[in-house]
Amino acid sequence: MSKRVLLAAPRGYCAGVDRAVVAVEKSLELYGAPVYVRKEIVHNKHVVSTLEKRGVIFVNETDEVPEGATVVFSAHGVSPAVHEAAAARNLKTIDATCPLVTKVHNEVKRFADDETEILLIGHNGHEEVEGTAGEAPGKVRIVDGLEEARTIQPTPGKKLVWLTQTTLSVDETMQSVAILKDRFPEIANPPSDDICYATQNRQEAIKAIAPQADLVIVVGSTNSSNSVRLVEVALEYGAKAAYLVDYAAEVKDEWFVGVETIGVTSGASVPEILVDDLLKHLAKNGFGDVEEVRATEETLLFALPKELRADLKSAKQ
Repeated sequence: MSKRVLLAAPRGYCAGVDRAVVAVEKSLELYGAPVYVRKEIVHNKHVVSTLEKRGVIFVNETDEVPEGATVVFSAHGVSPAVHEAAAARNLKTIDATCPLVTKVHNEVKRFADDETEILLIGHNGHEEVEGTAGEAPGKVRIVDGLEEARTIQPTPGKKLVWLTQTTLSVDETMQSVAILKDRFPEIANPPSDDICYATQNRQEAIKAIAPQADLVIVVGSTNSSNSVRLVEVALEYGAKAAYLVDYAAEVKDEWFVGVETIGVTSGASVPEILVDDLLKHLAKNGFGDVEEVRATEETLLFALPKELRADLKSAKQ
């Protein structure tokens, strides 16, 4: 058999994740340990455990942070109520919310001010959805999956708009949108695409690989929405099998039986070192021939949070 690996590109860190992780690293350098982070800075076990070893303390809520300490808000974003709770405890806040998530927050505020009811397509309980919905309590209805798109009953007489969580499957989201538009023809579209460019690009890359793959391995954590979606997209587009792993050590030997072509990709919160480890593991199992399949080039970079930039500038003076 001719064993090969088709390696998706782009893969791994997006601009928002890179910005958030660097923000925590710079905070450690500037303020010293411990630095507190509300929730996981990004949804990746390796990133979280690495930062914990360097002196980061992850908390669920701001009331777990000592008064006057520094707290970083994760890339997924927080509601105004969280900002208020942090201010009440005199916490120094570094807001590492991804700018693409902030864009959706701003859309929610604008539509809510216009007395429009917002149907937010996303996963109930996900941190990003909680933060986004928190921008306009009582004015956002969450649509989690196709069944809820079919059954949700908006407030009669209200103007409607649909918005989305940034890390969803593009295809499934558009199915939900089609159902909502069929039920509510007057529903407005968002001013621009809410699904993150990186999520779309990673899905497009695995779509190109999946039909050729006997097996797809996605590196990512189970609480990473965009990583879980990559497994689903791989299967939907023709991969015979697809699995999500945090580390190469989780790969099972039986997955290789009868396999000639393996597709490899990683979620938007996954450092490249974990993909390198997987490729080394696959090479030991006879899959040393690696071909990159590139969907597009990514050049986007985001500036560090403004609070951190100001303090870094002061420290240099």
